[in-house]
Amino acid sequence: MYRFKQSLHFFKRKNSTFINSSRRFSHQSQLENAGPMASRLKTRSVIRFTGPEAVKFLQGLVTNDLRRLENPQPEDRTTLTTTNAPFVSVPPVYAALLTPQGRFLYDMFLYRPPRADEKLNRTGSGPGPDSGELELFADVDGSELDELLQTLKKYRLRSKVEIESVADDFSCWQRFGQDLTQKSSEEPDTASLGWGGGFDRSGQSSSQGNNCGWLWYRDPRLDCLGFRGIFPFNTTPPLVEADKETNEENYLLWRLEKGVAEGSAEIPKGEAVPLEYNLAGLNGISFDKGCYVGQELIARTHHRGVIRKRLLPLKFVNDSGKEVEQKVAPRSEVIDASSGKKAGTVTTALGSRGLGLLRLDEAFKGSLTIRGLDDVKVQAIKPEWWPAEWLSDQQEQTSTA
Repeated sequence: MYRFKQSLHFFKRKNSTFINSSRRFSHQSQLENAGPMASRLKTRSVIRFTGPEAVKFLQGLVTNDLRRLENPQPEDRTTLTTTNAPFVSVPPVYAALLTPQGRFLYDMFLYRPPRADEKLNRTGSGPGPDSGELELFADVDGSELDELLQTLKKYRLRSKVEIESVADDFSCWQRFGQDLTQKSSEEPDTASLGWGGGFDRSGQSSSQGNNCGWLWYRDPRLDCLGFRGIFPFNTTPPLVEADKETNEENYLLWRLEKGVAEGSAEIPKGEAVPLEYNLAGLNGISFDKGCYVGQELIARTHHRGVIRKRLLPLKFVNDSGKEVEQKVAPRSEVIDASSGKKAGTVTTALGSRGLGLLRLDEAFKGSLTIRGLDDVKVQAIKPEWWPAEWLSDQQEQTSTA
């Protein structure tokens, strides 16, 4: 049985050495004012793909364009210099695997790790002929590891790719916090790196001492989520100080406040429509890459431009506006108290925070509550990273309806 069989809703709490992290943060101000933190993501696991057709195999399955992992463009490539030889670092890609009907199954972060033996070609613009066999790693939902492996092997057929769990060898980590969401004088390059960016330069010298060459990368979904990486199991990544490692629940709270779901516990498997869970805004979908499993529904919905429900951050409060803890459970119905009309559903809840899939024409009316919990009010929050057109399109649809 794999180590990561657990749900995001039922973390096994452990003591943390981060100040005030022996308990999770309960208020937004605590997280917003917190400096850099790091969490080992025990709910995530790692799969390795090896073989000459690894990228081709995955390219036909997942929602994003992976060709940059095989042939990175100049803007996606960073050349690192070690004591032995230069090697190329490429940022990870966030993607999802869908059902043939276009519903969500699994999300993943795909890495092409930098390799010390990857020589540059004569122009210095990319790997040369002696670079060896391509290897990819996927950061995946640990609770779905067995099933995901079976699904991938079902699709493999005669593709020249080997697929295996390396859960015992690697761990997934996240660095996050207020100081990592804004450009810092100490990290002039890293704070500006987003999609198509690169690695955390402040950790370059530390990580180059690692034989595996693993690095922190800017989270490919949003800059405000911080940095993500895969590192050898039972080792502490560079830039993680003993007093800054914190409970994974604090990373979950950080994501909840940004309105970002992760994994099948938060994005219902076989049910969720990826565009309603904002995967396009999280750089998880390419509309130009060509065919993949479930593409037809995604393309049709995107080009029609009608998305009436979206995932939103939620805050649960009482009549006086004070946050209430542990009163709301996932799958609770959100209703308009004035009309009794259903506005949506809570998908994730932790403390006084949560995520909910809500109708945009109902979400911001200010009279939302939980069905059966009249003393709990629901505040839906528009994330700062949302494109303006997501709401303007809905307002236009409502006015013309």
